[in-house]
Amino acid sequence: MNLNKEDLVLSVVIPCYNEKDTIEIALERVRNCGLKTEIIVVDDGSTDGTRELLKGELSGRVDKILFHKVNMGKGRALRTGFQAATGDLVIVQDADLEYDPKDFQRLVEPFIYGEADADVVYGSRYLRNGRFRVDGFYHEFGNKMLTAISNICSDLSLTDMETCYKMFRRDVIQSVKLCENRFGFEPEVTAKIAKKRCKIYELPVSYHPRTFEQGKKIGWKDAVRAIYCIIKYNFFA
Repeated sequence: MNLNKEDLVLSVVIPCYNEKDTIEIALERVRNCGLKTEIIVVDDGSTDGTRELLKGELSGRVDKILFHKVNMGKGRALRTGFQAATGDLVIVQDADLEYDPKDFQRLVEPFIYGEADADVVYGSRYLRNGRFRVDGFYHEFGNKMLTAISNICSDLSLTDMETCYKMFRRDVIQSVKLCENRFGFEPEVTAKIAKKRCKIYELPVSYHPRTFEQGKKIGWKDAVRAIYCIIKYNFFA
């Protein structure tokens, strides 16, 4: 069943951990994406003043704010947000400004036009029809390697399994039982929607990577965990 663009509501789930310097800008960009939105921020135990901002001056700019008492990881924050979503579609939006919410307009198209009838849409950084700031070789190589391993195991042909921008029909993502608490969410959800035979589309999005000095949180240990998750959730779970 296709959706009407004017009527649909997009639930934007924003997992947030120590992002006091960027969260306000991220919220403003989401609010100006051109679609009806339900903004859900999940503060994952921030200690840098982010929580105080969300409870104070930013509280009126968010539809739902949920707080974890301690840091539990991006995957756990997303589960909290997905459970609270009530929109027609649900998308993940990081608070670090690497991705541009203006791309939401493009990502909803397979859900609303023609006979596409998508269940899931991935926004790929590597199709590169959008604005793309050149990333480090090893970071991009690692992402492409993980995507290739995931594709081999899931029989998909994605170009960017690790992308933040994953948009789901709400009933689809709420029907997937997720377990990973950190960045293992990406390979886990990919494996599980592949097993469900979801109709998956992929479209290019803009990307503006930040450095570890600027606060990037994913590291090599997460890449090792991702390989473990690819194998586990494709073959043993």
